[in-house]
Amino acid sequence: MLRLGVIIGMIALFGTALSGLAAYRVHDQELALDRIALARAIDVHASLVQDRLTERELLARVASGLFRAPSVIKANMLEPLRSSIYAFKTDFLVASWIARLRPDELPVAQAELRQAGFPNPTIRNYDDTPLGPNLDHPIDVLMDLEPRNAETSRLPGIALDRQPIIGPMLARAMAEGKPVASDPTPLLRPNGPVGIVLAAPVVPQGATAPAGFVTFSYEIGPLLLTNDDLSLFSVALKDPRNASDELVANDQGAVTSRTRGPDDTAPSSTRTVAFGNHDWSLVYYAKGNAVRRAQQTAAIVGVIGLALTGIICGLFGYVAYNNLRLKREIQVRIGFERRLTAVIDELNHRVKNILAVIQSIVTRTLRHGSDIDVARELLIGRIHAMSNVVTLLSESQWQGVQLRGLFEARAIPHAERIAVSGPDITVSARAAQSLSLLFFELASHSDEGLSLVGKHPHITAKWEVTGDEPNAVFNFRWEERNTSEATRRPDSDFGLILLDRVAPEALGGTSKRFFTESSYVYELTAPMETVIDMTERDRTEQFSAPIRPPK
Repeated sequence: MLRLGVIIGMIALFGTALSGLAAYRVHDQELALDRIALARAIDVHASLVQDRLTERELLARVASGLFRAPSVIKANMLEPLRSSIYAFKTDFLVASWIARLRPDELPVAQAELRQAGFPNPTIRNYDDTPLGPNLDHPIDVLMDLEPRNAETSRLPGIALDRQPIIGPMLARAMAEGKPVASDPTPLLRPNGPVGIVLAAPVVPQGATAPAGFVTFSYEIGPLLLTNDDLSLFSVALKDPRNASDELVANDQGAVTSRTRGPDDTAPSSTRTVAFGNHDWSLVYYAKGNAVRRAQQTAAIVGVIGLALTGIICGLFGYVAYNNLRLKREIQVRIGFERRLTAVIDELNHRVKNILAVIQSIVTRTLRHGSDIDVARELLIGRIHAMSNVVTLLSESQWQGVQLRGLFEARAIPHAERIAVSGPDITVSARAAQSLSLLFFELASHSDEGLSLVGKHPHITAKWEVTGDEPNAVFNFRWEERNTSEATRRPDSDFGLILLDRVAPEALGGTSKRFFTESSYVYELTAPMETVIDMTERDRTEQFSAPIRPPK
């Protein structure tokens, strides 16, 4: 026992070590796979955003290059561009024409705005205050925009060169001569959607200074693809005006600003995209906790490993304990060799009888079988019937079989359609073998085709015991209703021999079979003393009595 305990302990230690190693490997692999998947998804998203921004910047360049009007003091400068900009991309919020006007051009511009029907054609500051009286430098005035609606029509006439965000953007675009993007700012109104304005300078042919700017305003959320609920991450735009602030969009696309603290979750990755001669930082946060998920998976693997180790140790201990117990039992039973020999002799006798029956079944089945497939089916079924009765006899230590047990589905076909009724009778081994074959023969020929009413026949098997001991009589009746001689498969030669001679003779009784107007009937009558065979039972009980070791 001590050696057994040591072996089991070593198996447990080895299994625990393997479980820990497997859990560690799974943890590392899960982390690596999650990181790879997240990095790949982030790279794809950043690439899509960059492509999207490049298309918008290209739109601004194309729009600025299409201006060929002789004068820029017009309130319909976007008219030739309307079909083009809508055909190219339609996700801008506002497209506008900002003219760079000298002080002497302001009256003409104001007349143009009034003629275009804008509600407030007065040239004014961005906060709707009047311009200064001593204006001596050019200013940038919003002259036209698209789309024109009740909210946007009030904007033309505003001078934007002193606007805190738009003004520096226009000055930079004029100085660099290429599209420039503004810092994030509310669009259309102070509490409007947060977005970015992209301005492209328009330089007339032969001129060196811009005559104005074509601008496109975009909301941040759709522009940066921040509303993908199925992605592995959430994305935020780092505010260029404050390194600790981020702009995030909710599910409805509304953008808000948040300030990151030292205790907040660190971003998973950061990507930089270029737009409007400006670098923008996209900050990515993983939506799932990869470390926790890897730990959970590793814990599951470890638990499974420990469970398998426990099962192996338990099985090993169980087998070893059984071996010790069997060894002791064998040592006790060595002293009873004579009695065991007698039991074996009796078993040999029974096995020879069974083999003789099986040999007879095989010989007669193959001899009288005209069709090899039918003969094979019948042979297998008959052997199964014998196997079933041997199993039942073995379970009862050859002391008999319940008659109902011979109607199990594993023994005869179509057992589910047989209505069985009768008293509980334990028949002898000899009678069980004969009755098992008898029931198989009856059932195997009961379903060749459909019955008279187009359905499978309804089968009843019932028995009764009449009279008193020792003259009691066993009566068995098998009836297949809704069938006839024309629809029922004829009994084989072996079946006829079994039904008419072998089974009745084995039970010391008589049998008859016949067809009625709508059924097939088989009846068997035999003395109960041959069906039960008390002599055989007494002999079996004697040899199967429990063996007790000597004191």
